[in-house]
Amino acid sequence: MSLRCLVVSLLLCIVPMTASAQSESVRLRDLGVAPGLFSPGSLNAITDVAGVKVGHRTRMEGDSVRTGVTAVRPHGGDLFREKVPAAVHVGNGFGKAAGFLQVRELGTIETPIVLTNTLDVGTAVEATVAWTLDRPGHEDVGSVNAVVEETNDGYLNDIRGQHVTRGDVTAAIEDVSGGPVAEGSVGAGTGTSALGWKGGIGTSSRVLPEEHGTHTVGALVQANYGGVLRIDGVPVGERLGRYDFRSVLEDDSEAAGPDDAGSCMIVLATDAPISPRNLERMAKRAMLGLARTGSYASNGSGDFVVAFSTHNRRTGAAAPRPDSLLPNDQMSPLFLATVEATEEAVYNALTAATTVTGRDDHTQAALPLDRLRTILREAGRIDTTESDASRP
Repeated sequence: MSLRCLVVSLLLCIVPMTASAQSESVRLRDLGVAPGLFSPGSLNAITDVAGVKVGHRTRMEGDSVRTGVTAVRPHGGDLFREKVPAAVHVGNGFGKAAGFLQVRELGTIETPIVLTNTLDVGTAVEATVAWTLDRPGHEDVGSVNAVVEETNDGYLNDIRGQHVTRGDVTAAIEDVSGGPVAEGSVGAGTGTSALGWKGGIGTSSRVLPEEHGTHTVGALVQANYGGVLRIDGVPVGERLGRYDFRSVLEDDSEAAGPDDAGSCMIVLATDAPISPRNLERMAKRAMLGLARTGSYASNGSGDFVVAFSTHNRRTGAAAPRPDSLLPNDQMSPLFLATVEATEEAVYNALTAATTVTGRDDHTQAALPLDRLRTILREAGRIDTTESDASRP
């Protein structure tokens, strides 16, 4: 091995990769496909909801560490002192989550929302609590409800090594941005797999028409689940020969990937004035977005949703306060926006992900974009009169 290669190898072992080290993402709309009825925001990301910020910490080291942390901050202020209305929903409970009971009981979130791998939930809770206690003006704080979600990245990552540190979690929380969100094999999505291919972090948004208030709904997913991939209604998984139970249906013992495995964590944000009760109703609709992508919420899937609104922040004042809230009969457009944003967030996680080799030389291939484009064009989802020359 040359000296230069040796130096690079040593650096990879001791310096965790960050989101900035990732290549430019390819998103579904870059392929010429625009699913859904409502239009996305300018970034087509959860950060289209004003004030929402996202940060990543990616751990890709040696030949077996493929994991990380993703943090979502509902606003850039003191979240503990200015809590946001929130709700949670469990589509299928085969997973580990921290902080859900208090959110369900009180209807607020008071910390950043942190995503990581299954066995590092405890570390993430400790780090999030410590970060909150250390904020200026929090000297009197004696209780913190950290909200942490996870998926199991053990196929590619040495998950038993518990490589995520408190410093990684703190870095993800502090290194947040309100701009474009890195997607694919980054942060908590570094070692994940979805629908037969390399999964990861994905995001999308929808802006309601003026007649419905121009409210924004954003979704961010940590995609790590099985099923039969469908993109904009097209049975892509079947046409690519990767889907759950293929080994049985086609009598093919060599069919790639396990059946009935994985999870998906979903974070929803909106600027609409929504009560925690109606935020929970929105969170339930996120599962319909997963269903559109081919999920059937298998036995082994932990499908959890956290939803919050940036409107009507809670400052802890003892006096009653009037809130401006949308009535029930104005919720349907927000429900559709939730379904569409969740669906496209998964697609973006898949198209942005890169092929990753990790623990025990396991490899999870990225979704083949050339073949995907052909399938979608043949299905009429891509305008055949357009040139692909300018697309990735």
